[in-house]
Amino acid sequence: MSTKTNSLVAKLTGWILPAAVVAVLAFSAIFLLGHNVAQAATRSAESPLSANEIAPLVTVDNAVEAVVHHVMPAVVDIEVTATVNQDQNASQGFGGINPNEIPPEFRHFFFFGPGNGQNQKPQYQEAIGSGFIISPDGYIVTNHHVVAGAKTIEVTLHNRQVYAAKVVGVDKLDDLAVIKINATNLPTVSWGDSAKLEDGEAVMAFGNPFGELSFSVTRGIVSATHRGVSPSNNLRAPKDYIQTDAAINPGNSGGPLVDAYGRVIGINTFIYSNSGSFAGAGFAIPSDLAQHYVNEIIKTGKVEHGFLGIDITNITPQNAKFFDLPAASGALVDQVSPDTPASRAGFQRGDVIRSINGKGITDATDLQVMVSEMAPGTAINLGILRNGKPLTLKATVGQYHGNGEEAQNSGAGSSQHARLGITPSDLTSGVRQQLNVPASVHGVVVEHVASGSPADLAGLQSGDVIMEVDRHPVDSVDSFMSEVQSIPAGQDVLLLVWSNQGTAYVVLQTNQAGQ
Repeated sequence: MSTKTNSLVAKLTGWILPAAVVAVLAFSAIFLLGHNVAQAATRSAESPLSANEIAPLVTVDNAVEAVVHHVMPAVVDIEVTATVNQDQNASQGFGGINPNEIPPEFRHFFFFGPGNGQNQKPQYQEAIGSGFIISPDGYIVTNHHVVAGAKTIEVTLHNRQVYAAKVVGVDKLDDLAVIKINATNLPTVSWGDSAKLEDGEAVMAFGNPFGELSFSVTRGIVSATHRGVSPSNNLRAPKDYIQTDAAINPGNSGGPLVDAYGRVIGINTFIYSNSGSFAGAGFAIPSDLAQHYVNEIIKTGKVEHGFLGIDITNITPQNAKFFDLPAASGALVDQVSPDTPASRAGFQRGDVIRSINGKGITDATDLQVMVSEMAPGTAINLGILRNGKPLTLKATVGQYHGNGEEAQNSGAGSSQHARLGITPSDLTSGVRQQLNVPASVHGVVVEHVASGSPADLAGLQSGDVIMEVDRHPVDSVDSFMSEVQSIPAGQDVLLLVWSNQGTAYVVLQTNQAGQ
């Protein structure tokens, strides 16, 4: 997985919206009404359009209304109350969680109500989210962050009936939760197949935005699938989301994203926005991933994730040539954790995983999702390329516990190296302690990164540790400078970099500085 995630914030300027609206309306009129537009223009504005002229629009409206009538009864409003001790820091938020520790995209989905007696202990705070019913006997799917730390959960159905709910189980890693109410003969929605989604396909998002606009629906398209982004600070969390322009706002968390047949193909989870409100990019957990873990929660009350013990990133056109690869596909092993299934299987840094049990691996997300869904103890065969040569390694999937077992994505010598834009310094014991660099990490510390330099464009920061240059270990400024100077001018440079987010290979493109 990549160590850096590109921001996907959409910024709407004053002149874009009017132009876009005019363009869309003009196109729609020409496309839907054809030659009848000219005839309608000659009539009085008071004359209504004929049924034939508006038939395409009416057909679309009827189809949308049918989907809404089918799905909406199964959508629920979820109100959660949690206790927060008054003597906690004032910055503590819902469920005792510090809002500053919640990824920015998630903070917008929490609604904090006033305390129930601010001078009393404990204080009560509220959060509001959405969910959907998947069984007539009351099983409801939502996000884990909606019910995290809940003392009480209250579910309001579309018919305004209110029920107390309990948590059946959660999957913190994937931000999923199943709750249940005691009721029967409830309306439900069925799962769809997110693997069959196409970019541009029509979708609708259901939920309770802002905690006040209950049971709302918005319409849009699938902007993209297999999005390698995540709001979670846990780098082990899968980065495989559906992106949509159907409006998703605070309070929509846990609501369903449905296709044109009214089937759930995603769970609305987070947005990218500067303001905290929808800005054109919302993200949903794919149904194929969600359904697997929801079924596991209902069956056992918990989720067990498979685990190998490697840090991985994507193979790209930029780094593929350094590993003698025929194509830019696969998952690159940046680091192998000791005493893990991967280390026991014989994995080495620089291995490229191309398949599991004969099934091809496109990128790091593919590998992560496939392994995560496997039951601990499963024996697997992994096809790899090591220095361009094919090998097969046998491994037994371990169990992820979340306690450091995370498949992560990703002074001397003070003169700045002009080619890369890096000022390196030796990794002394004092610097190691100050930066909390593990004893197993050896290299040189990035003291400064020049703005606009290849290092800056690649995302390097002060405090990073460069462990290798073009797959050659470096342990001092002198060895680092020697390796860099041996690389021909204009040639890309491959660095193995440790940071507080993990270890990853990074390509510095020296011919693109400043562009």
